[in-house]
Amino acid sequence: MWYNASKFGLMLLVVFCCSCNRNEKKGDSPQVFKGLYSFGPESKSFKNCDDPHEYWVADSSAQLELKYSQMNFEKPYEPVYIEVEGNKIASKDDGMGSEYDSTLVVKKVLKITKEIPQDLCN
Repeated sequence: MWYNASKFGLMLLVVFCCSCNRNEKKGDSPQVFKGLYSFGPESKSFKNCDDPHEYWVADSSAQLELKYSQMNFEKPYEPVYIEVEGNKIASKDDGMGSEYDSTLVVKKVLKITKEIPQDLCN
C-alpha cells in the first residue's frame, strides 16, 4: 500500500513539474505593466511607461473597463495610470486593434488612478 501511495505522489510531482516547465516555455507567466490607459467607444489603448510603444488592450480580467467607467469621466479617452498583470501578444491582422503591433492582455488590475505620476510617465 505504501509503495502505491509513494508512486502516486511521484507521478503527481512529475505532472506538476512538467506543467510548470510548459508554461515557462510558452511565456505564459504574466508580467507587471505600468502606464497610461485610455478607453472609449472605438479604442482601448495602453502607453507603457518603460518604452515608447502603445498597445491595444484586451481586458480578460473584466475589471479594467469596469473600474475605468466607475471613475465617471465627462468624456471618453481620458488617460489614467494603471498597474496591471498581463501578457503582450501579437495583434490580429484585421478588426479593432489591428493598427497596433501588439495587444496587452490584462489578467489582473493592481492599480488604477486618475493621478498620473510625473516621475514614471512623462
